[in-house]
Amino acid sequence: MRRLPFRRLVSLATLAVMGVATAGTTAACGDDSEAGGSGPVTLRLGYFPNITHAPAVVGVEKGIFTERLGTDVKLETKTFNAGPAAIEAVFSGALDATYIGPNPTVNAFSKSKGEAVRVISGAASGGVALVVKPEITSVEQLRGKKIATPQLGNTQDVALRYWLKEKGLKTTKEGGGDVTIVPQENAQTVETFGSGAIDGAWVPEPFVSRLVNAGGKVLVDERDLWPDRKFVITNLIVSTKFLKAHPDVVKKLVEGQVAANEFVNSKPDESQQAISAAVGKITGKPLDLKLIKQAWPTLEFTNDPIAASLKTGLDHAVAVELTQPVSLDGLYDLTYLNEVLKTQGKTEVAQP
Repeated sequence: MRRLPFRRLVSLATLAVMGVATAGTTAACGDDSEAGGSGPVTLRLGYFPNITHAPAVVGVEKGIFTERLGTDVKLETKTFNAGPAAIEAVFSGALDATYIGPNPTVNAFSKSKGEAVRVISGAASGGVALVVKPEITSVEQLRGKKIATPQLGNTQDVALRYWLKEKGLKTTKEGGGDVTIVPQENAQTVETFGSGAIDGAWVPEPFVSRLVNAGGKVLVDERDLWPDRKFVITNLIVSTKFLKAHPDVVKKLVEGQVAANEFVNSKPDESQQAISAAVGKITGKPLDLKLIKQAWPTLEFTNDPIAASLKTGLDHAVAVELTQPVSLDGLYDLTYLNEVLKTQGKTEVAQP
């Protein structure tokens, strides 16, 4: 199937990827062996300092990745606040692998014509909801209201627009229609909700919990919209260039991911404390431990990338006219994940 380009007004994420895709490679991979040296291979790993990236945060904070990668691999980590910046780093060669959400994953794969990245593992599912003012008790009461999303065309923005469409309410990219959708930063959303400037927001954790603590209530738990209440919120991708050059390192990275998820699931209290401390080191302000505990039950940390949900999310974006259909053939390479799971006697994940 011929891959078609995204429309120019898909999202800031898509625009960022477009710019980088045309810019080409502008930075070296950082691998000493490629430079002719004999030192250890350098793996640059990206992630976001938040709860939905818990396996990454805990894996770095607890030294799990460093242990699994061994002395022959030098781990360098970089943190990001949004998907477009992480994808830009992958395209430029400044990043070899990153934890990231489904929408930027699709954008990167599409804009590189299926060449730039591969999904090598899942990481997390769930943790997203529509929070509204307490007086709003039905979807019909959203007519004429203002609802925020993190970014035009991002994963949550698509989810909201598709859900409203299914309920018979129209929206436009320009903010018109039956419901006004207001793209804004999540931190700003907490402020605008508190001031009454917006009536609700479709956001990920920990902002769901923050809005609830600010007086809101959950009208839609997105888990309820998916089969078995599972949908990808974070997966782990690697650049195909690095994958081809260092398959042994990628396998060790996947071993680290599986070990980090096992730690997160078996030691939730210690993991929550590690996340709070790690976010404090990165941002200068620890994430409230009570907030982490409040949000924790809405998330499932899984090695399964739940590929069907990513494809469905793309279909939803097409349905609300935020993108064109694209082929996702070749996006997933779960070879090393299944090797690791099989070795540990765990259930393997079906290759999409």
